[in-house]
Amino acid sequence: MSLRQFRCDLHIHSCLSPCAELDMYPRAIVARALEAGLDIIAVSDHNASENTEYVIKAARGSRLTVFPGMEITSREEVHILTLFEKPEPLAALQEIVYRSLPGVNDENAFGCQAVVNERDEVEFLSERLLIGSTTLSIEEIVETVHGLGGAAIAAHIDRESFGIIGQLGFIPATVRFDALEISRKTGIAAARRMFPDLTGHTFISSSDAHRIEDIGLGSTIMMLEEPTLAECLMAFEGLRDRRISE
Repeated sequence: MSLRQFRCDLHIHSCLSPCAELDMYPRAIVARALEAGLDIIAVSDHNASENTEYVIKAARGSRLTVFPGMEITSREEVHILTLFEKPEPLAALQEIVYRSLPGVNDENAFGCQAVVNERDEVEFLSERLLIGSTTLSIEEIVETVHGLGGAAIAAHIDRESFGIIGQLGFIPATVRFDALEISRKTGIAAARRMFPDLTGHTFISSSDAHRIEDIGLGSTIMMLEEPTLAECLMAFEGLRDRRISE
């Protein structure tokens, strides 16, 4: 097979994230992603993954590939995107995250956290404090994700809130991120100028969509053979001609 271009948005929230709008339910996410010309998306809710399987089901029969994912908040209040090829390792990670996530959601303060299936039916409302921080360190999260065969990406590093540079002031040399995400408002080209000391790192851009209309506003073009996480990991490293178009 030859390489071809894939447009990827690897950071999309569903209505399970308390800060996302309730119209971010699975079928709507898939419909908007297709309309936006995306080939690969990832569902990356805050500290939770229950809507992932329903977005995958909603995308069946379409040309859209959906990676199971989660955006975990470390104890340092740093957001880390985690991506997997299949739901099973994500489920194992979810158990670890929930054991490390204290608190109960206050819907009036933080918003509703709805698990919605592929038929637009509400399965249940999560009572966990998904907006909170886990007790897991950055190092623990990245090591756990890699141990489960997933990818770990430092989210929106150009943002002061919940970005690793904004929180720590630097990226620890002991942490092996697979890529660094740049917010769509900054873009990769501007980020290269902002962070000249990060030239050895792979940058991606995503929408971090919390509203339907934001899906696809930030994306990354990758040259891949097929829409798999293994191919994306090769693109992050620039292996076998797989690459990211900046």
